[in-house]
Amino acid sequence: MLRTNLSFLSFTEALYEKHPQSEDIVLTTFSKGELLLHQDGKASKVFILKEGIIKCFFREENGKDYILEFMSEGEIVGEIEVIKNSNCLCNVEAITAVKAYAIPVTLFRNLLEQDANFNRLILEELAERIINTSSRASSQQLYTIEYGLRKILELQAKQDIIISKEDMAAYLGITTRSLNRALKEL
Repeated sequence: MLRTNLSFLSFTEALYEKHPQSEDIVLTTFSKGELLLHQDGKASKVFILKEGIIKCFFREENGKDYILEFMSEGEIVGEIEVIKNSNCLCNVEAITAVKAYAIPVTLFRNLLEQDANFNRLILEELAERIINTSSRASSQQLYTIEYGLRKILELQAKQDIIISKEDMAAYLGITTRSLNRALKEL
């Protein structure tokens, strides 16, 4: 539910320390509500989260959002767009204050071509996402809304954050009205 990747964070921090005065990798901050990536926009950087929580979501043509993931430390965003040389598939928004390492596209591509360890970390991350997406799709089909809601409420308590009702509903793929009914039944 809240994805992290501490091995990717360790790799990125070591890379950052090798280039402390470089403009290659920059530690960037984002305020709550600020977009790291904009759906259909062009990714000029790839971001690896150092701290904070983001949500990755689609905004559909009907104006409704669907949250794919909540992500935190060590998670990477923008890599798919750079690998495929495509526009951003979804929005990525900070839901808390966020610090992230910003890696320019050229450096990211060089690392993919020249660093086997980096390449392995990317492949592991992409494989993990496929597994998690499959598992989540199965869970949403086989379990009740209340089950998913309990998981979100546990995450909220564990991380000491507040997830809006709109975001809870968007993560569960339901309306806010259905969410309110489910909250009453808990």
